[in-house]
Amino acid sequence: MGHPRDEDLPHYTYEDYVQWEGRWELIHGIPYAMTPTPSIQHQKICQHIAVGLDRALSECEACLALLPVDWKIDEDTVVQPDNLVICDEVTDTYLRKAPIMIFEVLSKSTASKDKNTKFALYE
Repeated sequence: MGHPRDEDLPHYTYEDYVQWEGRWELIHGIPYAMTPTPSIQHQKICQHIAVGLDRALSECEACLALLPVDWKIDEDTVVQPDNLVICDEVTDTYLRKAPIMIFEVLSKSTASKDKNTKFALYE
């Protein structure tokens, strides 16, 4: 039995993505479940990063440190970095422009995706 060809695989868009329950990322039309929920240690690290960023950015009225929010890169790619910094006003329910700084806290279950697939997007 052969492998499925790319054209045989489902390809999803942002319109599909917003209908899904739970936490997902969509990368080049392929859905990635964001489960299980990050470990307590993972969340603790993200919280420390967020607090540090808040302090570092306290005098910049334009800058904002955020925890995971949707960054819609294009119609078939939506990601949620663990921590990020933006310096633009957000007028939508998701980011349209690239954050100026992104942090991914590596977990065993997501390290490969974060270090390879998502890193390539962030570059």
